[in-house]
Amino acid sequence: MRYPIVIEAGDAKHAFGVVVPDLPGCFSAGDTLDDALTNAREAILLHLEALLDDGKAFPAPSLIEQLRKKRSYRGWTWVVVEVDVSELGDKAARINITLPQRILRAVDAYARKQGETRSGFIARAALDAMRKPA
Repeated sequence: MRYPIVIEAGDAKHAFGVVVPDLPGCFSAGDTLDDALTNAREAILLHLEALLDDGKAFPAPSLIEQLRKKRSYRGWTWVVVEVDVSELGDKAARINITLPQRILRAVDAYARKQGETRSGFIARAALDAMRKPA
């Protein structure tokens, strides 16, 4: 998944601040811009893991164009952070599944377009499907 983040510039006395608008309460910081980006990715994964533990669905990432209209982020820098939801939770297990090639190609193309791996996409799609009322 690719989540947009907004970064407030730091200086010699202040860290770079990071907010993830699609994940209320998810924020981070770093002494350098690189640290801020690394810490933001970790914060997003921790936030998603908490949602997973609570049985809640992951919010879909918004388009930066929509979020940039918010006055509270005027002058901040927008970046997209890629996270692989297959990294969440327990130890990964290798499985063997069979799919028609055309479906596998479609899955791979969609996952790439979303900035996800095949495994990450399948994991997220499965979790989303199981959270919907039957």
